[in-house]
Amino acid sequence: MKIFYTFAMATVMLSSTALAGSNESITIGLITKTDTNPFFLKMKEGAMLGATVHGVKLLTAAGKEDSDYPTQITAIQSMVSAGATTLLITPSDAKAIVPALDEARAKGVQIIALDSPTDPISAVDALFATDNYKAGELIGQYAQAAMPLRFSGQPLKIAMLDLSAGHLVGARRHNGFMKGLGLQAVGADSSDLSAATEIVCSGFTEGAEKQGYEVMASCLKAHPDINLVYTVNEPAAAGAYKALQEAGKEKNAMIVSVDGGCAGVNNVREGKIAATAQQYPLTMAAMGVDAAVAYAKHGKKVSGYVDTGVTLIADKTMPGLPSKDTQAGLNACFGAK
Repeated sequence: MKIFYTFAMATVMLSSTALAGSNESITIGLITKTDTNPFFLKMKEGAMLGATVHGVKLLTAAGKEDSDYPTQITAIQSMVSAGATTLLITPSDAKAIVPALDEARAKGVQIIALDSPTDPISAVDALFATDNYKAGELIGQYAQAAMPLRFSGQPLKIAMLDLSAGHLVGARRHNGFMKGLGLQAVGADSSDLSAATEIVCSGFTEGAEKQGYEVMASCLKAHPDINLVYTVNEPAAAGAYKALQEAGKEKNAMIVSVDGGCAGVNNVREGKIAATAQQYPLTMAAMGVDAAVAYAKHGKKVSGYVDTGVTLIADKTMPGLPSKDTQAGLNACFGAK
């Protein structure tokens, strides 16, 4: 017998024993990059809901910012000591946390990366994540189709608001965007950021609104004629829009982004962002809890990569490019595919 329940638009399958109250001794850990980014808050919500349905104990921790891996290492060690049999983690640094993960796995703990891979990928048992290269490619394709319609005859002058140096998720979104836009780009396995003459300014935002504003404001001072802005996520896009607005140039440049959170989709609806690629962090976490319970009960670990989906969200459709409108995006924002 199977029982189904819904996270937003997603249907997650659980065994009927999940509700039987026999799982109180199971402890699961969730470690996110921050507890301020809406993406990770939705991920935490999914894990908490899954833990409630399964009747298990959930431990949670987060870094102070995207790059705060020391806090994540401390959380790994603390949760293992507290008896967690599975850790779900969005790595703040793909390499720096690997020794701590190795120690945990040596003690029999299952490790599932959510959203962000480790380096090497084999440092975890499984990865539940968006295809970030595809997400970047979708918004690049949208920009390639939309820019001639909006800014006919103008050469591309791009501002790239990236994540951080050497970060594979950020690189995949960057390089996928470049490929979708029709520019030369390295493949999905590279952490290098592809360059092009069309990129007149770039900077790292750590995925934060404040840094997004600062990078965009600096870019506009040097290149006031920027007409296309790529941002690694929607908080950075919100900061970029604020900088454009303050400079009186919000109608002179098109912003495209990745995330698909409720605030970001609303920004698409309001015309602040032209299009975004929607991810499903609640689904990642819910699947992680399911896998954690299965391991604790049956001893079988998950393995490999599971693609949790991505959808282009835009109210102005482009010929030949499948997308959903902002109402559909709001119905599913960060919740499920």
